[in-house]
Amino acid sequence: MAGLSHPLTGQKFGSPVAPGTGWPEDPARALSPVAQTAADVEVLAAGLTTLAEVEGCSSVCRACPRLVAWREAVAVAKRRSFAEEPYWGRPIAGWGSETPRVLIVGLAPAAHGGNRTGRIFTGDRSGDWLFRSLHRVGLAAQPTSVHAGDGQELVETRMVAAVRCAPPDNKPTPSERDACAPWLDAELRLVLPTLRAVVCLGSFAWDVVWRALGRQGIDVPRPRPRFRHSTAVRLEAARLPGPGGVETETSDSGGSDLADPPLVVMGCYHPSQQNTFTGKLTEPMLDAVLARAAAC
Repeated sequence: MAGLSHPLTGQKFGSPVAPGTGWPEDPARALSPVAQTAADVEVLAAGLTTLAEVEGCSSVCRACPRLVAWREAVAVAKRRSFAEEPYWGRPIAGWGSETPRVLIVGLAPAAHGGNRTGRIFTGDRSGDWLFRSLHRVGLAAQPTSVHAGDGQELVETRMVAAVRCAPPDNKPTPSERDACAPWLDAELRLVLPTLRAVVCLGSFAWDVVWRALGRQGIDVPRPRPRFRHSTAVRLEAARLPGPGGVETETSDSGGSDLADPPLVVMGCYHPSQQNTFTGKLTEPMLDAVLARAAAC
């Protein structure tokens, strides 16, 4: 078979990787249904009844032409330091526990991170920061996540991207965000029964999560809470779903007691190099948010 050797298994793959050909943790089959338009995504996602189905179908989606072209062009061209590796070059599915207490929502896969390795927040410096912190607070089995198939596991935690394809300049358009939303809706529908905390990495994810919770029939606060690092919004039992309930907004410096709420939505600066190199986000700051989520 023509292609390059996977860095862990040695099996050869083309770039992008065809579904169902043996890539570690590939959730798709060769004949997994493929959404070609935003309307297809809406119809497909609404009919999915398991996380495995959501993962498989979302990982072969081709609904956004600009994103498909970009992710595949990057997979073919590659970064020089990864020139001898095959690139996943497909959408990144949600990953982790099927019955999570904590859901972590990011923006989109990195062009040479998840788009290369096939796993969310894996293979780039943002992921390095995130997984070290998750391990320190007991939510990840290992302190590193280098490639799908490396043995890493999340503990009562799941990760998803608001937009599942790597976008040019890390900036998906509003129409691309909306086209991808039904995949998140399907995932949320399946994990909400066990969920206790949602950690939004950055303002983009924060906005997407509130929209998605509203579509689940949850009575979200009005006006919508503003994104700030360490903000935590408590949704009382009466809000899950239905009218009533009281929300609170607080920060690590003080505020109301958030012990054991039905659901807490938390804001956290994204562990991007822009934030970590400048000190806007430090390891203790990230640890504090994730530890708080773990305690919910």
